[in-house]
Amino acid sequence: MGKQIEVDTRTFIRFWLVLLGIGLIILFLYKALTGLIIIGISIFLALALKPLVSKLNNFLGKHFGMEKNHKTASAVIAYSIIVTILVTVVIIVGPVVVNETAKFVQNLPNTIQDFNGWDGINNFGKGIGIDNLQTQILEGATSLSKNIFGNIGNTVVTSISTIADILTKGVLILILTLLFLLEGPGIMEHFWKSLSARKEDARGVSVAKHIFNRMSNVVSTYVSHQALVALIDGLSVALFVFILSLIFNFSAGLAIPMGLMAALFYLIPMFGQIISVCLVVVILAISSPVAAIIFALVYIIYAQIENNVIAPKIQGSALKLPAVVILGSMIIGMYMFGLLGAIIAIPIAGCIRVLIEEYPKIKSA
Repeated sequence: MGKQIEVDTRTFIRFWLVLLGIGLIILFLYKALTGLIIIGISIFLALALKPLVSKLNNFLGKHFGMEKNHKTASAVIAYSIIVTILVTVVIIVGPVVVNETAKFVQNLPNTIQDFNGWDGINNFGKGIGIDNLQTQILEGATSLSKNIFGNIGNTVVTSISTIADILTKGVLILILTLLFLLEGPGIMEHFWKSLSARKEDARGVSVAKHIFNRMSNVVSTYVSHQALVALIDGLSVALFVFILSLIFNFSAGLAIPMGLMAALFYLIPMFGQIISVCLVVVILAISSPVAAIIFALVYIIYAQIENNVIAPKIQGSALKLPAVVILGSMIIGMYMFGLLGAIIAIPIAGCIRVLIEEYPKIKSA
């Protein structure tokens, strides 16, 4: 015989209110996801700029005697430096990639027509029942080239809304990053003071503040070390391309854009280096296929030195994370938030490590 469970009205109402509250929170997070991601990126960038702001802060205070407003000035200068670098990279790299791609597409029919191995290809075509495979390939390449150039206008028009959306989000991120740099330290200091108003809460607040500072240092240390290795990688790529341009007589002007592109993509953990070298090889192949092959071989050798000697030496054991944890974190981050998740996954894993290490203090607080 089943038992009858009696529930009073107050408990019943509380139960449904809790479910309603959880549902509203989930709905809020879903609706505000884009905004929360923008805010999260801004906080991440502000933390990443922390070491540069700190160094500029000390420099201005020591050499210029800016005792009152040098914190604000150092934040603005650090922010301006990074924004200027990013804009410069886009301005330099963008036109080169577009021009080289356009040149490749435009010259594709002539390149295929000048190919010397058509006899073998035509024989292969006859073997599979296709007469004069050369003509069909040339017609296909010509049609592809005309279609790409013919659809550029339509593509630009249909992409205006997407570009505007990206620009809007980018501007919001830039503005919020600057605001977090300027006002973030003051907000956090006020926050900690508010929490420690009562003496019995002082120890817990002190532990929380210590953990937060350690986690912010994990983010800033990781980004600053990654940026330094990326700079070395970009300089190396630029040097390789410049030397190859002297040997194979193509434009030496490709060296700086390729180096900047390599440095920028290197900031993407694990996969950025592979993406950058593939792009450089493809762009070089347009001007000189032999130079592209040599660059790929030389860079593969250099990458082994960089990944096994240079990067570990610079980054050291700052995050103290095993390789399997790093790769696992990136996979989870990538499948959750795409490229953005891959970028922030490693610092988040480092922050989780801090929480695990500080767990005894958290438990006793």
